[in-house]
Amino acid sequence: MPAQDVASQRRWGRISEQRAGQLQRQVQAKEERIVELETENAVLHLRLAQYRGTSGKGAGAAAQLCSRCPEREPPRRSAALAAPQLWRRVQALKQDTEALRASSLEVFRACREHLQDGLSEVVAAVQRAPLCHEALLAWQSKAGRLERSLQEASARYELERQKRKLLHNRLVELKGNVRVHCRIRPLLPSDEEFDGQASRDSSAPAGVVHAVDDETVLVRWDRPAHRSIHKTYSFERVYGPAESQQVVFADVCPLLTSLLDGYNVCILAYGQTGCGKSYTMLGPLSKDERGDLGIVPRAAGELFRLISENPSRSLKVDVSIVEVYNDNILDLLANERRPAVSGPPWEVPMTKATKREVLPPTRAPVRSAEDFVALAAGSLRFRARRATRVHASSSRSHLVMTATVTAAPAGGSPEDGQSLGPQLQGRPAGGRASPGSPGAQRAGEQVHAKLQLVDLAGSECAGVSGVTGAALRETSFINRSLAALADVLGALAEHRDHIPYRNSQLTRVLQDVLGGDAKLLVILCVSPCRKHVAETLRVLGFGAQARHVQRGPAGGGGDATRKPRNQ
Repeated sequence: MPAQDVASQRRWGRISEQRAGQLQRQVQAKEERIVELETENAVLHLRLAQYRGTSGKGAGAAAQLCSRCPEREPPRRSAALAAPQLWRRVQALKQDTEALRASSLEVFRACREHLQDGLSEVVAAVQRAPLCHEALLAWQSKAGRLERSLQEASARYELERQKRKLLHNRLVELKGNVRVHCRIRPLLPSDEEFDGQASRDSSAPAGVVHAVDDETVLVRWDRPAHRSIHKTYSFERVYGPAESQQVVFADVCPLLTSLLDGYNVCILAYGQTGCGKSYTMLGPLSKDERGDLGIVPRAAGELFRLISENPSRSLKVDVSIVEVYNDNILDLLANERRPAVSGPPWEVPMTKATKREVLPPTRAPVRSAEDFVALAAGSLRFRARRATRVHASSSRSHLVMTATVTAAPAGGSPEDGQSLGPQLQGRPAGGRASPGSPGAQRAGEQVHAKLQLVDLAGSECAGVSGVTGAALRETSFINRSLAALADVLGALAEHRDHIPYRNSQLTRVLQDVLGGDAKLLVILCVSPCRKHVAETLRVLGFGAQARHVQRGPAGGGGDATRKPRNQ
């Protein structure tokens, strides 16, 4: 507002100065014209005097000639005849002189009137200037009041918005701490919609998926001769194509504080093939792009930073890394030199009714974020991958990294097997890791909490990806396990008595974070391309379903039930 008022005041000043300068130039031109006319009048007076002098001289000369030559009558008679003509010419010159004088006087009066009018306008403008200035100051004051009112309203709005978000977050925690974020990947040169402009301007509406704001996703596609698609989805956070890895991790970071408070935490990337799940979780494949680190290395750094802030708690971190490939759980740390999809499979423990004893996966201790990242990078070499039409290096398995935080008993070492000290007493128990689950504690250790970082395999349509044979079988297992995950979330959202965790090894692995009071963050990764719109709508529908999950304390083992039931 102040800038507009100052601009308006300057504009009025420039207009007044321009008008005054114009009037001054007109007055100066009139004065110059008057001087010219006066000069011409003086010249005409001089010419008239010269004519009169010449006439007098001619008359004198004629008289002298007549006196000298009295005998010559014919010349005297001719001079007498010429005198009236000369007199008439003199009279004509007098008339011309008078007419010139009259016209000069008329021009002078007209110039004086114009000058007076111009001076009157200048005086009026000068007299109006204070009034205009006062009006300008009044409008400026009013604009300042309106701006202050707007700032106060904006501050109140932001305060109310923050209160609403805080209340919403509390409501989410009461419903089971399930958060769903959505990330839209940018267009790539391999995409049909990519035209170069989209790579320079992320806001260019080349795709069919758009981030309306930081909480709303719009899927819009006007298809000729087909029914148009126009759907909106709301999530706790929406990331546009231009938002960086750092922005994504900023919303993940508070969950690590909850981890050290004793809650299990799971960060899960879900989406179709080639939509950026592995990039979001792990970062780029190139080691040169240090600024684009994914959630896994950033979370490792933040976890050890938080642990170092309170060394008296004696927290330790063990890491296990497994993949769920074709509904088999493979331990990627069991033997680093084995083939990609080989190795000893293991199963998640079931309820006591199953009476099955199985070994947990390999747990490797890590003492720094660098150790964590190096261990993850080494295990990723054995993850199952395959080239498809959609992605040149498509992940064919669900990757689950589990960081188990253990605490030494108060006043002793982890081998003493004593109870936790007061600093760990009273922690929520519903989100704790069960002894037989992946990452279970060793003898003498107390499991404080678990962090699970999950990079799910991408859902895909066989017709789009062009897979056949073994790859088609992998696609079938991937889609079935993702459907089982959706079934579990649907059962939790509908408060069913029976939660079908046993329908897939994936849901068995994630049972601790899907049930109980653990904190679950689902990051939906979607593609903006038209050819992927069907999978995009399915992924967004999955996220909308996950938002409605309301969880209570963790249920039983493999098949969680709200009430005891016979197996």
